[in-house]
Amino acid sequence: MYRKIAQPFYTAYVAVTFIVSILIAFPFFLLISIGNNVAARKAIYTIIRYWSIFWLWIIGMPVTILGKRPPDRRYIVVANHISYMDTLIIFPAIPGYFRALGKKEVSKIPVVGFIYKQIVIMVDRSSAHSRTRSLRLLWRVLHHEGNIVIFPEGTFNETGATLKEFYDGAFRLAINTQTPIFPMVLPDTVDRWHYSAWWKVWPGKNRAVYLEPVEVAGMVLEDLPELKRKVAAAMELELNKYRVMT
Repeated sequence: MYRKIAQPFYTAYVAVTFIVSILIAFPFFLLISIGNNVAARKAIYTIIRYWSIFWLWIIGMPVTILGKRPPDRRYIVVANHISYMDTLIIFPAIPGYFRALGKKEVSKIPVVGFIYKQIVIMVDRSSAHSRTRSLRLLWRVLHHEGNIVIFPEGTFNETGATLKEFYDGAFRLAINTQTPIFPMVLPDTVDRWHYSAWWKVWPGKNRAVYLEPVEVAGMVLEDLPELKRKVAAAMELELNKYRVMT
């Protein structure tokens, strides 16, 4: 009963603080984006990282990191995807600068879409040309900028299973570039912002759980199915463990 009464007020608070804080920061994003280079993208990333830490704290969704921090090197970070909140949680959760692979459709959202385009490598999954182009850009980022983040499920997991079947892209990229995979699970975001409706937000813990990096040195594309299976199994095991602990 309490939640039904409080939900509209909390949702309104979340929406207002988000919109106001984004509008305050937007002129800085606009100015920095003129550079259109790695330094500009890293500056925008830094602003988003500290903004997300602050905003998640004031709305009662602070991020807690669990697990051992991986050694400093370039990674392809993979995480489960079940909530709108996932794309914000990754900024305080992931150690070090990264660029993410994201849906092209998000770039059409006013203000947010402009910021999104500055740091995300966009892909239209319905286009083979777009998928190929995005993989080339991801390869370039790994070699010249920093980490890559990919949600291998592609879209929200609405199946009821712990994880949806993974796409090959993250694992193909890892093998082709010989870049280790750093798996991470987000067990709480579905409870913070449920995928079924934009207004289903509720405060509480946000755990980001680090798993052991998976080395791919010496692997070839024939090893892709086994690599994908290994990463998915480790993430599923960890998700089930933390959900039981909730």
